Amino acid sequence: MAPVLSIICTVCFSVVIILSFLLVFGLPLGEFTMGGQHKVFPKNLRIVVLSQLILQLFFVVIFLQLGGHIPMWFSYKTTRIIGIVMAVYLTLNTVMNAISKSKKERYVMTPLSAITAVCLWLMI
Repeated sequence: MAPVLSIICTVCFSVVIILSFLLVFGLPLGEFTMGGQHKVFPKNLRIVVLSQLILQLFFVVIFLQLGGHIPMWFSYKTTRIIGIVMAVYLTLNTVMNAISKSKKERYVMTPLSAITAVCLWLMI
């Protein structure tokens, strides 16, 4: 079951990674994140998104490791702890997305983070 769940996590999170990548390059997709405060992210926020993008790629590696698709970078115990921290974060992120002022964030990002969180909780 873990291999399938890790692929679901990876696919959902890949959508977030693509969105982040497009935000870094100034596309007008800001309504999908941060409560829709900025249609186009200002340059200082693009740097923040770029750093998040690196972290998001690391998360995908953890998903794939937990699913047994790629070798572990850390011990299983350490990887599992990272997975638990990520699951907690994604659970909180789901709540924050669900109460966002932005309809696009509520309707697109909430399901993505919820699906990823549930799959991750089931994997760990």
